[in-house]
Amino acid sequence: MYPAKFAYEAPRSIQELLDLLARHGDDAKVLAGGQSLVPMLKLRFAAPELVVDINGVPGLDHLTEDPDGTLRVGALCRHVTLERSALLAAEYPVMAAAAPLVADPMVRSRGTMVGSICHADPQGDWASVLMALGGHIVAMGPRGKRPIAMTDFVVGPFQNALQPGEFAYEAVVPPPVGQRTGTYLKLERRVGDFATVGVAVSLEHSGGRVVRAGIALTGVGPATINAADAADVLVGKPLSEETVEQAARLAAEAAQPQADHRGSVEYKRHVVATFVRRGLARGEVVAA
Repeated sequence: MYPAKFAYEAPRSIQELLDLLARHGDDAKVLAGGQSLVPMLKLRFAAPELVVDINGVPGLDHLTEDPDGTLRVGALCRHVTLERSALLAAEYPVMAAAAPLVADPMVRSRGTMVGSICHADPQGDWASVLMALGGHIVAMGPRGKRPIAMTDFVVGPFQNALQPGEFAYEAVVPPPVGQRTGTYLKLERRVGDFATVGVAVSLEHSGGRVVRAGIALTGVGPATINAADAADVLVGKPLSEETVEQAARLAAEAAQPQADHRGSVEYKRHVVATFVRRGLARGEVVAA
């Protein structure tokens, strides 16, 4: 199938990009890596009047850490850049674990983390990772920048909180309040497949206790799931068999899976609980 007819613009500055989005609003779609948008166009699940290619806009491919430890990932930062980043390998274990699990090498060479999050696919990996890390998206529009917490950014399947005239400028991970550990675990039938279940676990330790925790779920609901109750039982205590089991149970209860060719509801909930246990055990070993 061929896409519906659309106009194409390739702005060369942020101001030119914002002007285009202001004029066209919901009739425009931003193209970064194109690994989500192009298939949607070909299947006619999306039929914008205008495609705005931002690859010629300078200053959007950054992967930087501020002096206070805030991590910033620009709209044009590719998956492969994150996969190969020494900074992530050293300081951001959840992101480092997730990066090589995104789709396949061809997709990772062009696709972007921010674009994937904006696509809001319930089976997308990066939304749950950023959610577990307590991160946010910085939207830029005619009134400047505004932060949107990851817990508020995905509003439904393939729906995000960007307003007409805005684009996602960057993803932001806040500085840690303790030693950061965690991982991302993904069950897939074969390399490059969508997640049957994905679980992002992020912990921050100080003084032998968990001071911040995040658990988020991929592929087991109509949108990315923030398992906040599961994370909350860990905070303020040392990791123990009891708190790990509580978190695993509450995360499984938070999941909203559907039975399909990948597995039953019970099976997917079991995988969620198992992945939470494994992720927390891995965090405990690293912290020690």
